Amino acid sequence: MNQNSKEVSKVDNGSHHIIQSLIVNVVIVISKGFAAFMTGSGAMLAETIHSSADCANQLLLLLGVKQAKRPADAQHPFGYGKSVYFWSFMVAMLLFSIGGMFSIYEGIHKYNNPEPVHEIAWGIGVLLFAIALEGYATYSNIVELNKRKGSCSFFGYLRTTKDSDLIVIFGENSAAVLGLVLAIIALLVSYYTGDSRYDAIGSLAIGVVLILVAVFLAVEVKSLLIGESADSIILETIESITLKDPLIIEVLNCRTIQQGPGEVLVCVKIKCSPDLTTQSISQLINNFEQEIRTVHPEVKWLYVEPDFQEWKNSL
Repeated sequence: MNQNSKEVSKVDNGSHHIIQSLIVNVVIVISKGFAAFMTGSGAMLAETIHSSADCANQLLLLLGVKQAKRPADAQHPFGYGKSVYFWSFMVAMLLFSIGGMFSIYEGIHKYNNPEPVHEIAWGIGVLLFAIALEGYATYSNIVELNKRKGSCSFFGYLRTTKDSDLIVIFGENSAAVLGLVLAIIALLVSYYTGDSRYDAIGSLAIGVVLILVAVFLAVEVKSLLIGESADSIILETIESITLKDPLIIEVLNCRTIQQGPGEVLVCVKIKCSPDLTTQSISQLINNFEQEIRTVHPEVKWLYVEPDFQEWKNSL
């Protein structure tokens, strides 16, 4: 598979994981809602709201992926790739507000107004079922992340990757698994101690987990949304091409911006040999651009400026 096919595959896999998580969460919402009704558990209700928010989040991510595929036009000459980042940021905000804050509110309410939990078997059964589904979805995300990270460490990849949609899905799914474990613990402790305040504490803990994940996602996506540089390997490739070409003395300046998943803008200023003709410079730039795009087809926009100065000017 060539590099261009890999970039397309990454986008398609992103959509696949979003749809997979959406289907899983629809099933879980129904089962959790039924269990919350049967048990009267605040932690179960918090988990139901959490999964409902996840469904809305995944629909927003699908919208972002669809919008990102729109071709560039006069109003948006660099395309719509950053739509994915915008909707990913909105997902983080919804996870914080609807998921995290509501869970904390529900926990405080249940702690101040405790109600006994009952029919615990329904709750435990549904939670175990949900853990199996969410666990599978999370495992699938981890497998895909491991394919993409290359030699980078797993957590290092989470911090540096430009695939915001997959990171958001992984964050949601992993938070869901942890939240489900907390809900089971809270439900069991509350039932066997006869003190439903433990159930309320479980709801509070779930809220804290969701808020922490939401803050992490918001910070990571914000950097991409306002304009983050592309992977440093592109600059390394440019430097390598420069060293091989005797007509290029050095790279004076290089700026890259990630415009969306698999879409990069590159602006380069190169110092050329001073005895080149206009036609020679034109051919040099064409060859330079072709070499870069051969190695990195994700470079959708490439601007090369020749210079003969001894100092490094800013672009």
